[in-house]
Amino acid sequence: MNYFKTEGSRLVCLLCAHYCHLKEGQSGICGVNKNVDGAIKNLVYGFPVALYVDPVEKKPLYHFLPDTRALSLGTIGCNFVCPFCQNWSISQEKKLHVKEFITPEQIVEMALKYECASIAYTYNEPTIFYPYAHDIALLAHERGIKNIFVTNGFESSEVLDDMKGIIDAANVDLKSFNHDYYKKELGGGLETVLETLKHFKRNGIWVEVTTLIIPSKNDSDAELGAIASFIAKELGEETPWHISAFHPDYHELSLSATPIETLKRAETLGKEAGLKHIYIGNAGLENPTRCVTCNAVLIKRYRFDVMENHLIKDARCPTCKTKLAGVFDE
Repeated sequence: MNYFKTEGSRLVCLLCAHYCHLKEGQSGICGVNKNVDGAIKNLVYGFPVALYVDPVEKKPLYHFLPDTRALSLGTIGCNFVCPFCQNWSISQEKKLHVKEFITPEQIVEMALKYECASIAYTYNEPTIFYPYAHDIALLAHERGIKNIFVTNGFESSEVLDDMKGIIDAANVDLKSFNHDYYKKELGGGLETVLETLKHFKRNGIWVEVTTLIIPSKNDSDAELGAIASFIAKELGEETPWHISAFHPDYHELSLSATPIETLKRAETLGKEAGLKHIYIGNAGLENPTRCVTCNAVLIKRYRFDVMENHLIKDARCPTCKTKLAGVFDE
């Protein structure tokens, strides 16, 4: 795809839903896409600032190639300004301090070296470095490696269409169900995120949803129930919902950590909405995956480690043969 279009004397960046109109020499909201000589230059292309091998469960993805490794990478910059960001030291950084250029080919070779089944574009918002992710992802597919987007869901429709057949799974942060909160506190838009989730689903990309529950910000029964209902109705009742505990960070140091009682309340609301797979994160609890038909434990986990996997051929329950929703080893 072309990552920009021309409107008068400005270029419109097509990498995210802000659609920044940039004059010569100007960078977008993300700080890393710039109008240079009549084209959008992705300043972080080839310059990851975070590069680790993680269990795929840490993304978090629980129904996508469980008990495998993901080579995870991120750059500086973001198109949101979340005051609670745990990766703020890179996401809100605007000055590139990395000198080593790492090609897409080198990333894929690294994934192969460390026996990673997937490459995850994560840590900061990956749509702002989509040109880099896109080139890596195409090469990864050629070598049998799948691709994961861990995202705030504020992609442009152009990028979402381009992802079809390139990105295999996405964990999308659905941070709130409050329009004003998204706009004023996060610098994004709720409707765009909701449409992104549906767009991923239409494009055949496996979707899991994460909600960081922040006391006094998004922890009401009404809001949590609305999130759960949206997932169940628009994405499907077997879409995994990861409800994650908040710990004070960045600009939200005065808030308290999320109580276990709140997480359990969210879990109850999710079940009432019809969700079949709800996982509590950042709280040190076990998160087994159970069969939706007979409730047998299919995958037993402790933190990010898979302790037992009882799935039989074609990702089916060994007891009643019900197929588990997700993407599993072929």
